[in-house]
Amino acid sequence: MPHGHGELFWRCPQSEAEGLSFLGELEAIVASRIQSAGDGSYTARLVASGIRRISQKVGEEGLEVALAGAGEDDPHLVSESADLLYHLVVLLRARGLTLAQVVAELASRHTSRALPPEGAMS
Repeated sequence: MPHGHGELFWRCPQSEAEGLSFLGELEAIVASRIQSAGDGSYTARLVASGIRRISQKVGEEGLEVALAGAGEDDPHLVSESADLLYHLVVLLRARGLTLAQVVAELASRHTSRALPPEGAMS
């Protein structure tokens, strides 16, 4: 379980496809926690702290992913990546956006033109 966010990860997906579908479940959990702002959850507290704080957390987690990728073991990189994905979902939902919109953007890039060469996306 990613540290600090065990309340969200109540089961472990058994396959890659199930893992990807769990992102939709995670998004629903986050949306529910945002709606139940007074439930005392980390998600509710984070959203109550505002978009700027959520954005700061996304930046912090992004840096931790980069550092883990450069010099930590794979389990650490996976853990930090989970934290980044969680905080990104919170940011998107707090702004009224969804993962589906992000996926649609990625798909449109693929279908409208070839993806840029490796290393060209920033």
